[in-house]
Amino acid sequence: MSKKGWGIYAHIPYCVKKCAYCDFVSSAVGTSASVEMEDYAAALRAEILREALPLRARWGDVTTVYLGGGTPTALPAALLTQILATIREAAGEPLECTVEANPGTVDEEYLAQLRVAGANRLSLGVQSFDDRLLCAIGRIHTAEEARAAVRAARAAGFDNISLDLMYALPTQTLADLRRSVNEALALAPEHISVYGLIVEEGTPFAAAEAAGRLALPDEDAAEEMYDYLMAELPAHGYRRYEISNFARAGYESRHNLGYWQNVPYLGVGAAAHGYIDGVRWGNETDARRYIRAIHAGENVRTPEDAERTATNAMEEYAFLALRTAEGIDEADFCRTFGVNIDDVYSSVIEQQIGHKLLCRAQGHIALTAAGMKLGNEVFAAFLQEK
Repeated sequence: MSKKGWGIYAHIPYCVKKCAYCDFVSSAVGTSASVEMEDYAAALRAEILREALPLRARWGDVTTVYLGGGTPTALPAALLTQILATIREAAGEPLECTVEANPGTVDEEYLAQLRVAGANRLSLGVQSFDDRLLCAIGRIHTAEEARAAVRAARAAGFDNISLDLMYALPTQTLADLRRSVNEALALAPEHISVYGLIVEEGTPFAAAEAAGRLALPDEDAAEEMYDYLMAELPAHGYRRYEISNFARAGYESRHNLGYWQNVPYLGVGAAAHGYIDGVRWGNETDARRYIRAIHAGENVRTPEDAERTATNAMEEYAFLALRTAEGIDEADFCRTFGVNIDDVYSSVIEQQIGHKLLCRAQGHIALTAAGMKLGNEVFAAFLQEK
């Protein structure tokens, strides 16, 4: 077994409808989608069998599995459960198996099939409980459908549910956000993720902003929303364990923690990314080309860091670990790179502690509350090859 275990990320590049803010690799389901989705599921299962079996032989059963997208639940339940079955066949029984879902694509029957197939954690992309805002950002579900999805998940046997919420949405006010948070808390999920809207290049929101038609909250209003979330969620028992993630004790996302703690993971599917033996790669992004390549037995990976140096690896380790509340484990840094962190970053650490953005205690170096808010500035300070 890899000392930290290992994970699998499987990408499902389909959605019922693309959201106005989304720049992830996915496409809206069209008239020919059912045939393509069947072909895609077959190719994905073939890649899983090809790539996961050797890793299981090296490291034992997979530790975590995450099906993301896109919208995995845009697939018919039969296809998604086949993918889950293939993962179990090739990689064993994970401790945690998460499936992302859009509330508008699931019911109790669908979720019950996922639960029987081995999924034990559900991540629901709610984003807001305000129907006006949901419509404005292009979501296909309503607030009531989000509530119904949580009820259905409980009835199907899920006892580990995460809800995604967004803030700083167009025309959103603090009062709007408060209502959504109260609705989320009333559903008592085990985990809540919160994301501030980022207008990404190439999205409908980017076009609207360029045309002066996107009424975003100003910086002060967005910061007020952020501060509210950072205070409100811990007050209700959700510990902030990563910059954007809050959980009840014991319900932190094992899979996502793996990303930030340098745990190896296999990425499968079109546009999936992986990290094995210190090498990061991205898969072919076009679903049809991916299907053809897998069926032809061809390589679908492109290395992302062919010129990666030891310095790059240390930089990456530092800013990923700093996303978590625990921060950098100094002993693990030394084990990983063979040097003490002060031999590399002493001046940066002292500077950021002086700015009250980092703190140091019990063998860990972590962001302060102010550092969490200004995380990108701190991460940039750890880049040696600027």
